[in-house]
Amino acid sequence: MKLYADNILLADGWATEQTITIEQGVITAIESGKVEDAEVAKGAVIPGMVNCHSHAFQRAFAGFSEQGSEGQDSFWTWRKIMYQFLAQLTDVDAKNIAKQLYIEMLKMGYTRVAEFHYLHHDIDGSVYDNNVANLATMAQAIFDAAKESGIGLTLLPVLYQHSGFGEQKPTDGQKRFINSTKQFNQLVSDCFTLSEHYSNTNVGIAPHSLRAVDKISLTEAVAHVRALDNQAPVHIHISEQQKEVDDCLAHYGKRPVQWLLDNVELDKHWCLIHATHLDEQERKGIVAKQAIAGICPTTEANLGDGIFPTTEFLAENGTFAIGSDSHISVNPIEELRWLEYAQRLIRQQRAILATPEQASVGQNLWQQAAIGGAQSTNSNTGSLAIGKQADLLVLDSDKTKLFANANQHLLDSVIFASQQNPVADVMVNGQWVIKAQQHAEQAITSEKFAELLVRLSA
Repeated sequence: MKLYADNILLADGWATEQTITIEQGVITAIESGKVEDAEVAKGAVIPGMVNCHSHAFQRAFAGFSEQGSEGQDSFWTWRKIMYQFLAQLTDVDAKNIAKQLYIEMLKMGYTRVAEFHYLHHDIDGSVYDNNVANLATMAQAIFDAAKESGIGLTLLPVLYQHSGFGEQKPTDGQKRFINSTKQFNQLVSDCFTLSEHYSNTNVGIAPHSLRAVDKISLTEAVAHVRALDNQAPVHIHISEQQKEVDDCLAHYGKRPVQWLLDNVELDKHWCLIHATHLDEQERKGIVAKQAIAGICPTTEANLGDGIFPTTEFLAENGTFAIGSDSHISVNPIEELRWLEYAQRLIRQQRAILATPEQASVGQNLWQQAAIGGAQSTNSNTGSLAIGKQADLLVLDSDKTKLFANANQHLLDSVIFASQQNPVADVMVNGQWVIKAQQHAEQAITSEKFAELLVRLSA
């Protein structure tokens, strides 16, 4: 197919009156002017966003944990409520929740998601018993949800073994997550096999955190996945909470990121999720290893985690990606807005995350987050250029015309000024999945999801 755009954000900046040719999901040509028979985009075209961190089942939990608990509410008390909630979910529920979530992501401009998938087993903690590869029953539910919604998927099975540093015994609420290293590696192999049957998907792994995985298991799991794919993404929760840092210091004598730097061969395929509490040495170490910082501003704010040192990290040429994590918000615009606003509040200044090369904060953040998200998922996405996958968004010109909309201001207006969803159409891998802000299956999917919420809250 051919798509003509009056304005399009290409890898090297804005261009006007361009036609892109797409073959088998990939951009094969970019030409000046309108080519005959080209479909006309009814607004500016920008690259789709990658969601680097998702726990899909938590979408059904959003709104259930805002009333406080035990007088001192925190991440740790929130987690208790979450465990009680997920104890009810079946594999069918998991698929329905993920499908609802992924449609919401698409409508807001996410075209690919990295699913940090740790809900592996049946409600009683046992391995599923059916005709599917038993360990991958829940994983297949995620693959099916991605296929039916149309979103690109990077599945990250989670290795989870302990409830705390020092190989503490898992709690009852964690029983659905737990695998031996041998069992986990088999699950990863099963997921690679599944991925062969689903287009626009790939597989990595996610050692949950240093508190949940010991060094030997971490090393063996990374070696296994890298034997299957030497560029497989590896994601890990790290330094999200100050308590986690304190516990790591007490156990290992080192801060979490410093322990990783000293004990694991980090590279550009590692994504350190949250990495909220860093010292200068850790921050510079991440940059030197070319690892990605996976930042989830709305979830980190909701859980009271803290604020990532974005200004310093980007000044040192660090790479970041954004995620919606707990899905208290499913909106890349809001994630990027709060990434900048948190820095403004700390520094009492404005336009912090611009650069001498790119004066537009909005454009700088959108492009960097999309490219970092592509790196975090090892996907051929993140920008619009010949040879790149055609994951793109068409902005609604009826909405964008009401704000500063010259190209140099457009993404600033989208991120900081508009309070309505400006995304009209969404293409993933060369296929339209959202047209005029509608998904073909949104009505039936949302109805199933609403019925599920009624049952879960009863």
